[in-house]
Amino acid sequence: MIKKCSAIVLIVAMLSGCATKIPKGALELSPEDLSKKQLQSRVFETTDEKQILAASAALLQDLGFNLDESCTDLGLVTSSKNRSAVEAGQVAGAIVVAILFGVAVPIDKEQKIRASLVTRHVGENKERILVRLTLQRVVWNDRNQVSKAETISDPQIYQEFFNKLGQSVFLEAQSI
Repeated sequence: MIKKCSAIVLIVAMLSGCATKIPKGALELSPEDLSKKQLQSRVFETTDEKQILAASAALLQDLGFNLDESCTDLGLVTSSKNRSAVEAGQVAGAIVVAILFGVAVPIDKEQKIRASLVTRHVGENKERILVRLTLQRVVWNDRNQVSKAETISDPQIYQEFFNKLGQSVFLEAQSI
């Protein structure tokens, strides 16, 4: 009987040690997060989510991305493309360091750019579609080590994407 009680007390003590409290404010978005979300999102005046997803997938392919996954029921398209990450300035710097100090510095070699696009209905009557695009890249150096992993936050890239998507949706709606 004492062994059973001891085992129960021990189990309860172990389980209570696993319970952690969520820090206050952990689920609040910072002003930086909100501005990033605005940069990555646009609302389209249509209820045809499948049309938006089809136009988005076609545009991503036109931009050189390969479709990795697509689920129209969830409003999701993911794609990626591999590109060279070699930059002349970095190569020149590595050569200078090698000459001056006799040390070989790794240089960026290739990168994978991933685009994730999600859609959802918004508005009181779900009369509009919100599209959010997130772009990330991972860069490998000539030693096959990850040298960078980052979210792309250049406003011009997102603006150009959404302008082209808007044109595509308009042309599709006009059957042009």
